[in-house]
Amino acid sequence: MLQTTTAKFQIIVSEQDKSALDETMAVYRDACNYVSGYIFDTHDLKQASLNTHLYRPLREQFGLKSQMAQSVLKTVIARYKAVLEQEHKWIQSVFRKPCYDLVWNRDYSLNNHQFSVNTLHGRLKFDYHDEQMRQYFDVDTYKFGTAKLIHKHNRYFLHISVTREIDDCDMSDICNVVGIDRGINFVVATYDSHTHSEFVSGREIKQKRANYVKLRKELQMRHTPSARRRLKAVGQRENRWMQDINHCVSKALVENNPKHTLFVLEDLTGIRSATERVKLKHRYVSVSWAFYDLELKLTYKAERNQCAVIKVNPAYTSQACPKCGHTEKANRDKKKHVFKCKCCGYTSNDDRIGAMNLHRMGINYLVPDAVTVE
Repeated sequence: MLQTTTAKFQIIVSEQDKSALDETMAVYRDACNYVSGYIFDTHDLKQASLNTHLYRPLREQFGLKSQMAQSVLKTVIARYKAVLEQEHKWIQSVFRKPCYDLVWNRDYSLNNHQFSVNTLHGRLKFDYHDEQMRQYFDVDTYKFGTAKLIHKHNRYFLHISVTREIDDCDMSDICNVVGIDRGINFVVATYDSHTHSEFVSGREIKQKRANYVKLRKELQMRHTPSARRRLKAVGQRENRWMQDINHCVSKALVENNPKHTLFVLEDLTGIRSATERVKLKHRYVSVSWAFYDLELKLTYKAERNQCAVIKVNPAYTSQACPKCGHTEKANRDKKKHVFKCKCCGYTSNDDRIGAMNLHRMGINYLVPDAVTVE
């Protein structure tokens, strides 16, 4: 199968070339907003039709080159299709930040260890920082695709989609099943086929996120331009920090388990509507926890290691006894995070119970109607 990920390269831009890149990105953004307004008015998402009506204005009014004009149309069409798929209604897309999408071997290329990037003033060549990025230049393994030029913190980056071929995970080769219960007190609690459990505490994460919430409230009360800039920077920093945690957790899960492992997760689709019913003081933590980001990172890392990830129905995974199967809401004490079966008396951490039940569901997925004994 083919797997596509994003490689981030920092390019080295001289003061002389910065103005050319900034102008190109600003004009490209304005052209995207122009096309976005037309699509929102006409609801036309056909490339050929848009090319007929907008190609000439993009060339003449914005001074875009032929390939840039085509790229603008594709970028805006993709944005609207994504919005329609998520929101199921027409919402006008606005491109606020300067941007530039580049097509491999047309808008950008790699020659003699330099990136060649097409701009409104011709092609410019840039060196790049290749620390930890050399693996992506193996042309027999990775294929470059569309790139996005990003200007952030006075630095320029190329976010390049790279595709590689990886071996499929055959379910008949599965040798280990790991149930993974995601939560807040424990980021993950796991239970595998060797009856081994592991926990990743979320206490420090909760505390640090609480500090971020407190800081944002203080900044919001000031109502000054500098406070708004600081507020934006704080939000981005928190997101990067949380993504790094998810990277580390997902990497550890894959590396600590052998190839041909089946990871079993709860299907948390619609969890936001459920968590919005919790108390107001706990709502931000429940609603904003990065469960989906962890799922995405675990999935692509698992695929690289010839492992698989499945999602199962989460109903009663923390209320059912993994020993006798008795299911009752009173089995679980949420405040103490303790599970005690009212039938057989089996006692354990409630998150571990969830992981054990997910492990059992993974076994049943591989061998329907299998009977598991813990």
